Amino acid sequence: MKKAIYPGSFDPITFGHLDIIERSARLFDEVVVGVLANSAKSALFSTAERVNMIQELVAKYPNVTVDSFDGLLVDYARQIDAQIIIRGLRAVTDFEYELQIAQTNRVEYPALDTVFLTTSLNYSYLSSTIVREFASYGGDISRFVPQEIIPLIEAKYQRGQ
Repeated sequence: MKKAIYPGSFDPITFGHLDIIERSARLFDEVVVGVLANSAKSALFSTAERVNMIQELVAKYPNVTVDSFDGLLVDYARQIDAQIIIRGLRAVTDFEYELQIAQTNRVEYPALDTVFLTTSLNYSYLSSTIVREFASYGGDISRFVPQEIIPLIEAKYQRGQ
């Protein structure tokens, strides 16, 4: 069985992330969405909130699970016995950075391969940063994230006002 991990901060998850998850679910026997718990970063949502949000959105895929991790991705991949890392690429500039990380991960954990999936053209511009920026100014984020999580995002910005 091929077990893959799709790591990221997912703060918040976007249609672009969900596109990669859906496509990965068709390619691999098991996909773990690995939510990075990075205490050094100031996240909009807590790790638990992000995990819960994603679990609800991917429940329709029986071979997709959601978990959180901190530390090195290669250590987490070993821990869950993943053979593949999935990374989404939006542009050529993403590739240069991701290639360097993939090669480093391969040196650290030779049994681990990285698969790059190009983002669907509909989402090639989209990032969590853009979603947060639009939401912080009260912009329409309905083309960026699922309807179910819009109230959660909006609530985060209303608390600060």
